[in-house]
Amino acid sequence: MTTPSDPPAHEEHSRREDDLLERIAAIVGRRTIPPGEVHVGDDAAVLEPFVGQALISTDIAVLGVHLDAELFPLEDLGFKAVASAVSDLAAMGGRPRGAVVAVTSPPGTDLEELHRGIADAAAVTGCPIVGGDLARGTDVAVAVTVFGECPGRGAVLRSGARVGDEILVSGPLGRSSAGLRRRRAGAGLDDELVIAHRRPWPRLAEGLAARAAGVHAMMDLSDGIGIDLHRMADASGVGFELSNVPVADGATLDEALNGGEDYELLMTSSDVGRLRLIFADRGLRGPIIIGRIVADPATRTLDGAPLERGGFQHRF
Repeated sequence: MTTPSDPPAHEEHSRREDDLLERIAAIVGRRTIPPGEVHVGDDAAVLEPFVGQALISTDIAVLGVHLDAELFPLEDLGFKAVASAVSDLAAMGGRPRGAVVAVTSPPGTDLEELHRGIADAAAVTGCPIVGGDLARGTDVAVAVTVFGECPGRGAVLRSGARVGDEILVSGPLGRSSAGLRRRRAGAGLDDELVIAHRRPWPRLAEGLAARAAGVHAMMDLSDGIGIDLHRMADASGVGFELSNVPVADGATLDEALNGGEDYELLMTSSDVGRLRLIFADRGLRGPIIIGRIVADPATRTLDGAPLERGGFQHRF
């Protein structure tokens, strides 16, 4: 029972929540805050004006759906949640300005471990965590809303592919899916392909270079090129003929087509020479030509055979 000196139950709960929020703020607030901005700790974040177009995107990562809790530490869920959201900015040719993170979790969840992964992703992508929220829930879920900007020419959309464009990707595909397979087979967390699955790398520099080179359409390969290229073609009202799919070392063709979570960039361009020159000038790996855009929206082929929609899709 309580004594007169014991705090009321709601005050005790509040103090625990405030203590946790202070510890989380210390974890995610590792970087210097630009002058004139207010990040974690107030009712809302305050950011300086954006340059060019403002970009906003939201992603949700759920434990057991986007990460196997029996195979990977909770930190990796936080990392993947931020990295996948930032990748959406890369897909538009943008650069990050900040993110807010909302977490639901059941009692007993190590929220500090989760936020260490969030902080790691924020640091490597240059996307500061400027605010967020916590709530009790039945599942561990991380919702990340990112804010970015596109200085100069406008953001690159997935709907801009033109007939005659070459189709390119920023790198070989299938590494993430192969990493999950290898982890299930007993590979360690430090395995190169396993790292590709648990710590994906948004192609921010490549997105900026592609936008500077004037690519017509672009998107990130989050669900697998077997579905994402169809989405680009649908948005652009065109078809495609693929001549090859670059398969990463250690991956299979099916993993490259349908595995998802590679976060390489898919783009179309009518001036591949300029695109490769800008990539090389910025010290980036050259994009790989995999096919071309055609006029007939019904033409969707790989090596002359129909390419059916594959990849990952949520079932509701």
